[in-house]
Amino acid sequence: MGKTIAFVNQKGGVGKTTSCVNLAACLQNAGARVLVCDFDPQGNATSGFGVDKGAVFPTIYDVLIAGTPADHAVVHTKYVDLLPANKALAGATVEMIAMDRREFLLKQALDTFRDRYDFILIDCPPSLELLTLNCLCAADTVLVPVQCEYYALEGLSDLLSTIRIVKSRLNPAIALEGLLLTMYDGRTNLSLQVAEEVKRHFPGKVFATVIPRNVRLSEAPSHGKPVTAYDGSSRGAVAYKRLTEELLAHNPLSGKEG
Repeated sequence: MGKTIAFVNQKGGVGKTTSCVNLAACLQNAGARVLVCDFDPQGNATSGFGVDKGAVFPTIYDVLIAGTPADHAVVHTKYVDLLPANKALAGATVEMIAMDRREFLLKQALDTFRDRYDFILIDCPPSLELLTLNCLCAADTVLVPVQCEYYALEGLSDLLSTIRIVKSRLNPAIALEGLLLTMYDGRTNLSLQVAEEVKRHFPGKVFATVIPRNVRLSEAPSHGKPVTAYDGSSRGAVAYKRLTEELLAHNPLSGKEG
């Protein structure tokens, strides 16, 4: 039975998609079977794996709204299996309103894959609305990227409050996988202060691995590659490999020791 992890933060530009794409690729390289579900209308996780988001069809939108079998939408990339998304997903919120059990549409789609993959990673949109609610109802755990900048903690309490509400009313099993510090620059007092503040507010919930500011991480998506394929020796690639080891230590693959 695979584990479904949603990458969630309603703030944009915090490294959510970067973390989802690169952790997925590293998990696959470590021997895990990985499916990435792009659930952001921007489709950045889709293009991050080298898939043309403007031309791909069907997408997760067609699975949810048109009833396309989820199997038919899976794209087998060189790095991971992918349920792609594009701007069509932006209209899904309005169309889902009238549908039965609208909060669980994504869960129903992903449940068909749970026995086939060790990890299903969901890249969520940067907002707290029906699409993100679907992600939270489908997920076992939530991974929250937190940018090492001044307003890092702003909005985190809203997000964690939403997760608590989902846990009490819709998905009792959901838990926090952890907070991931991103865009870390150890040369600045600000990064150090933000890291300490996050760890103080959320003891035991912050990954030991921090993701540094790294130009290779920014360049890789424009080449349609995870950073490990673009420059495997870069600081960004090394950090995501460490994060993978940390995640697998708590979530060992079947038949393998953590």
